[in-house]
Amino acid sequence: MEPSAHVAKTPLPGVGTRYDLTTEGGRHLSVVVHQDGRRILAFHDPADEDSCKDTAALAPHEAIALSKLLVPDPVAHLRQHLEIDLVTEHIPVTSRSPFAGRTLGATQARTRTGASIVAVLRRTDAFPSPTPDFRFALGDTLVVVGTREGVDAVAALITGG
Repeated sequence: MEPSAHVAKTPLPGVGTRYDLTTEGGRHLSVVVHQDGRRILAFHDPADEDSCKDTAALAPHEAIALSKLLVPDPVAHLRQHLEIDLVTEHIPVTSRSPFAGRTLGATQARTRTGASIVAVLRRTDAFPSPTPDFRFALGDTLVVVGTREGVDAVAALITGG
């Protein structure tokens, strides 16, 4: 069993939320998620957790790019052992989507395309293996796994394209 990291969550009224993590190596990191979507990544002095050594401001698109680098690929182990052309894509639920506010079951995505919606990312939360009654919200990002054709078909279905 892999060790789990403890993340402390602190509301910052009028600003957003601060998330703190101490690494196995003793480094203290924090991320401040502002109400407008900006993220500030901060590195703290190990001798004084209240002393910030450096910060990096991330625009929403930069935070998404960084998160893709940090989140493990859920099917990477399959590619190592099998020669299946599976792809993983992140598909946003936008205001154009006919499924914003509707359930996963209503999409019939797996039946219609052969691809699977394996997780839903919502702000700072992740919902792995969503059930058919899981309701999509505007701004969700769907993690879809399947063949290139199947994933493209889910993208067309979800985006209304």
